[in-house]
Amino acid sequence: MDQIAAMRAFVRVVEAGNFSRAADLLEMPKPTITKLIQQLESHLRTKLLNRTTRRVGVTPDGAAYYERALALLSDLDELDGSMTKAQTTPSGRLRVDVGSSLALNVLIPALPDFHARYPDIQLDLGVSDRPADLVGENIDCAIRGGELLDPSLIARRIGQVELVMCATPGYIQRHGMPQHPRDLRDGHRVIAYFSPRTGRRFAFDMIRGEETYELDLPYAVAVNDSTAYLAACLTGLGIAHAVEPMIQPYLAAGTLVPVLPEWRGEPIVLHVVYAPNRHLSSRLRVFVDWVAELFASGNVYRRRPEALF
Repeated sequence: MDQIAAMRAFVRVVEAGNFSRAADLLEMPKPTITKLIQQLESHLRTKLLNRTTRRVGVTPDGAAYYERALALLSDLDELDGSMTKAQTTPSGRLRVDVGSSLALNVLIPALPDFHARYPDIQLDLGVSDRPADLVGENIDCAIRGGELLDPSLIARRIGQVELVMCATPGYIQRHGMPQHPRDLRDGHRVIAYFSPRTGRRFAFDMIRGEETYELDLPYAVAVNDSTAYLAACLTGLGIAHAVEPMIQPYLAAGTLVPVLPEWRGEPIVLHVVYAPNRHLSSRLRVFVDWVAELFASGNVYRRRPEALF
């Protein structure tokens, strides 16, 4: 029995919750995973997993073994990495989950710089505003905005993006330009956004100095994806409260016009997050540092002193 391979298979089955998903993540046949687990249980002379038709559960012995095996495998990966050129020349596959607007308007345009520095790293970008299970989907890290709902994740703050109001010139021609947030209650409609994680629709919050308004306004349409949000705004359906990097090219072209520009929404704080039981490989480490540098440079959003770390 290859005990290290059996331990890796066991850890992945526990994290994935079933043998089929673990086999996919390890790119191994399911019978091989099953055989490795059986050999490991026989070697240890104890049952590690409770198997059902839908899900695999962990026995008390299995839970204890999982914690020790995870620590041992992490130490082994660290040792292997320290003895190879990967520390100076990071390489391999890195899976990153990122929201649509940040991917399209910030991250992907900057990737030529990343690949010039680290040509041997292959990035698999999962682009969506949906919540992702970092452990279950074998994702190395995610870039997330707003409140972090999972306190078990390790998070590094990388900056923030501004929220600004805008609309099409046609919408303003039909409904008039509001002069104050109070005007939005009379004859105006907004494009609403609801969280793909919680389903909660976000209210329009507007801040100018010490003045703050939080309005629950009539909406023409509500979406849970940032690219769909921009598309709805560009049709002239209503006023949007969008992240600045996403709409800046349209403001510059005149396709969208600013609405109440002296008022801003509460900035969205951005973090890079990863699971605490994930080995921080050299490729993950350099990617996290690069993303932090990207946002700290001030090239992707209107920089303010409080926006950095």
